[in-house]
Amino acid sequence: MVPDFLAKLRREGEEREAQRKAQKIGIQYLDVSTTPVKLEALSLVPEEKARQIMVAPFQLKGKELGLAAFDTENSGLKKLIEELSHNGYKIDLFIASKTSIEKLLENYKFVPKAIGEITGKIQIEKNRFENLLKDLTSIKRIKKSILDFDFQKAQIGELLEIILAGALNNRVSDIHFETEEKNIRLRYRIDGLLNDVASDLPKEVYGYLLSRIKLLSGLKLNIQDKPQDGRFSINLEKKSIELRISLIPSEYGETIVMRILDPDIIKITLLQLGLRKDDLAIIEEQLKSPNGMILNTGPTGSGKTTTLYSFLLHKRNPELKIITIEDPIEYHLEDIEQTQTDPEAGYTFAGGLKSIMRQDPDIILIGEIRDEETAEIAIQASLTGHSVFSTVHANSAVGAIPRLLDLKVKPGSIGPALNLIIAQRLVRRLCENCRISKKILPELKTKIEKFLRSLPKRINKNEFSEIKIFEKKGCVQCAGLGYKGRIAIFELLEINDAMEPLINADVTEVTIKQEAKKQGMVTMQEDGILKTISGLTTFEEIENVTGPIKW
Repeated sequence: MVPDFLAKLRREGEEREAQRKAQKIGIQYLDVSTTPVKLEALSLVPEEKARQIMVAPFQLKGKELGLAAFDTENSGLKKLIEELSHNGYKIDLFIASKTSIEKLLENYKFVPKAIGEITGKIQIEKNRFENLLKDLTSIKRIKKSILDFDFQKAQIGELLEIILAGALNNRVSDIHFETEEKNIRLRYRIDGLLNDVASDLPKEVYGYLLSRIKLLSGLKLNIQDKPQDGRFSINLEKKSIELRISLIPSEYGETIVMRILDPDIIKITLLQLGLRKDDLAIIEEQLKSPNGMILNTGPTGSGKTTTLYSFLLHKRNPELKIITIEDPIEYHLEDIEQTQTDPEAGYTFAGGLKSIMRQDPDIILIGEIRDEETAEIAIQASLTGHSVFSTVHANSAVGAIPRLLDLKVKPGSIGPALNLIIAQRLVRRLCENCRISKKILPELKTKIEKFLRSLPKRINKNEFSEIKIFEKKGCVQCAGLGYKGRIAIFELLEINDAMEPLINADVTEVTIKQEAKKQGMVTMQEDGILKTISGLTTFEEIENVTGPIKW
């Protein structure tokens, strides 16, 4: 206890001495405990040289380099600054204690031995990473690579590269590191479901992984008891992929979720969304309208953002001004102005929307309507000549109406402002390479035929004259899962003259749904059944997402 106390006093004294030195010579003092370290900065100075002259590069913004030094009179430091300045770097010099410099220099263990290209925020040994992409083509191979990994000899960066390359190769949307009492569990989310990759990563190894991910994401190493969010990117040969990082404290340590943001996802056209021809015709007609609101509903991860982005890309035109306000910006769209909420700076959805309205937009995308003020401004925007796309939390298309009423939107404004409400979910798509035909029993055939007769006239029944259903099998192409990718099931509710009196009368959700069915609305479950008998998915998937099928 006493030695610990004395060591603490010595450290505090050392930091006070560094502060006095900094004040005396007029150079900034660096508090290492609150300083994130950038790997790009470390890589600019060889570790051997940094240790020799007790200097630590820790921050890099463009060509502005933050450099922490113990002795500013060191001739080696002066020569290093000259070299860096000659290469175009502007140096911000800081004074730090010797112990603090040594602590910063410990981060060299996270820098790859052979530096590849700097790709946004991550450094990759390019050839190695490309070889991993070719090799890690299944969960089984990823598991083996991690199992065979030599935690004693190999650098921790190599393990992270295996995890990232395996994820990019296997349609992974999220990477989960979950802390347990003795070990760390690694899981991939593929097509909406979590898959175990490793259940016994050593905690010591995870500590190094956690530090490396924090460094890459610009997060603070010394904070373990508060949530942190960050991002970094990986430049591949043909595209750049961003990873959004979320850290939260848990009982046994910090857990990480890494969301993979693949730009190819947002290049989906209206035709590629998976809409039936009749639903596609409705949406194309609604998108021609110069004003009014299209709302999309569904839980997190149901594809709402992808759908609304496809609408923006469909409407993108040099003659139109499109502005978005999002939380956060997940994908960057060319020729579209995107803004991100920042509550700490007072830039909320409502506040941002007020500012956007003064920018003379034609089309506005609001990431989510979640409060009364945002709802009111969005409604007024759609009533005053703007096209507005947004999302709201509701379980169905019809359910969006009572949700708006809960947000104090005037019933008389909802009908004139709203053009279309969409509800959607994602279901796994059968692998076309290995799916197998399934025999249809007479009882099921009768139910399907009755179901088809009950559908509205806009659905072409001739497309289902020969009913076929398939089931999963599993092959190399789908990593043995039987499914490959996902497809959306939709529910479209058009707000027309017949709907407005019902909304104004504040009738129940059931009454509005009955009227919608009269007008030909096809529910998400019905869309799912149609996609099942088209060979795209299975009844099990539809029931998992929408509940038991109501024949």
